[in-house]
Amino acid sequence: MTLAACGGNGEAATTSQSGGTLKVSFWPDNPTFSCIDPFQVYWIESRSIIRNFADSLTDQDPETGEIVPWLATKWEISKDGLTYTFHLRDGVTFANGKKLDAQAVAENVTGWIDTVKATNGAAYGSSYIQGLTGAKVVDASTVELHLSTPNSSFLQATSTTNLAITDPAEFQETPADRCTGKGVVGSGLFALDHYTAKVETVLTKRTGYTWGSALAENTGEARLDKVVFNYVAEDSVRTGNLISGATDIAWPRNPFSPQDEQLIKGAGDTVESRALPGPSYALYGNTAAGHPLADAQVRKALLKAIDRRTYATTLFGTDYPTVTGPFNSTTPYFTSQESKLAYDLEGAKQILEADGWIAGADGIRVKDGEQLTIDYPQASTAGAGAELLQAELKEAGINLTLRTLTTAQQATYLKEGSYDLTSTYFTRADPGALQFILNPDVANSKALATNSATPAETKQIQDLFAKALQTTDAAQTKQAYADLQDYLIDQAVLIPLNERLQKAGVSSHVHGFAYTSESFLKLNDVWKD
Repeated sequence: MTLAACGGNGEAATTSQSGGTLKVSFWPDNPTFSCIDPFQVYWIESRSIIRNFADSLTDQDPETGEIVPWLATKWEISKDGLTYTFHLRDGVTFANGKKLDAQAVAENVTGWIDTVKATNGAAYGSSYIQGLTGAKVVDASTVELHLSTPNSSFLQATSTTNLAITDPAEFQETPADRCTGKGVVGSGLFALDHYTAKVETVLTKRTGYTWGSALAENTGEARLDKVVFNYVAEDSVRTGNLISGATDIAWPRNPFSPQDEQLIKGAGDTVESRALPGPSYALYGNTAAGHPLADAQVRKALLKAIDRRTYATTLFGTDYPTVTGPFNSTTPYFTSQESKLAYDLEGAKQILEADGWIAGADGIRVKDGEQLTIDYPQASTAGAGAELLQAELKEAGINLTLRTLTTAQQATYLKEGSYDLTSTYFTRADPGALQFILNPDVANSKALATNSATPAETKQIQDLFAKALQTTDAAQTKQAYADLQDYLIDQAVLIPLNERLQKAGVSSHVHGFAYTSESFLKLNDVWKD
């Protein structure tokens, strides 16, 4: 049978074909923690690869955020939110031929929990299994997962690559060995052929695959025979490889420059784009005593003094979207805060003047003999984004200093609190991800979470997260996240800078390109002419 497919540009392509090798040029592999083990890895390029060789219990619709069946055909959640019962699809096997059944799922759960302990919580999957205490096999195709506390984000977690189900034999290996790919076997439409850290990853087609998620047009065997991922440091080289035909997909970490986009399109190729879900790229202030951003009025002035539209278009091109909230627009429960984030330089000046900050002879504001200087440390020489932000804030009378950190300082400055402003983000298609930045009880950096809000603000943020997460009432979750987004902007707890987009340059010979809900590469429908 043949299927009509769509090219990356949305126009009808020729009849789909099977076979061939797809070559993908990625941003470089993680220099300090190269890993291909689903539960441990956080590098988004690795997670994109994993999505195509390891399936999950559920899938998530990129358009609606709805959780839909995959390895599990259906599920029930107990009224108290503590028991999730999954009914598994029959006939599913791992790439080594072993059966994927309830026992395999239960052993994965045990493996995840053991890995959290073995890595002292450093494994990225730790944040996905909050409250998970174990699993019980009901019968060969039914498994119960038990939580100690309700967690409305958990069902979404079961759709992610970090909770992909693998051959449980992998958990007999050490976490370090699993990161090299040792023992890592999934049930996806491709098999992991090999992973050579920082060099390449190769996937090969599986025969007999019939259990793809219904979100794909093709739920059966892959159309491609092989996929080769390599790692290219220079954006210009990656783009050049695409244009020359040396690679089929160029996948940058940061959006293409406007010049590179023009080159790609001029060569007859396409640029695909989707916002990465989760917290937007934002600034977080140090609100500890003695720092200028301990003053909420200064934070609120910063919120108004940034021209986000100019920031986005200057750095990324005229068609780049403007950020409109604490979350990127593809995040479930996202509500726009566009009006509150409107550029208002005069409003920023008025807030500062009312707060006692008076413009000095050089334009920088002064209060009680101290200039309004904000220290924004940089991991490397300040880039165009930081310099543009510096120029915009200077218009409001704020002196933003861009101090370059040493390698040693990069590891300690947050814990030491030796900064006024920093920036971060998180990629996950669930708003609960923001708690791992702002809730000191669970944050990846407790120092950052503690510094980013006053104790009273932190208490309110934690209460809203609890209301959203510790329930099985979807309406309550929705309202709590709406209230949270209002509160974060009203109090300027975070200052959104830009929407995060995952772009991909796609050869005109590649068809069926698609993103997952987490804006990873989805290969079910991809083929080459």
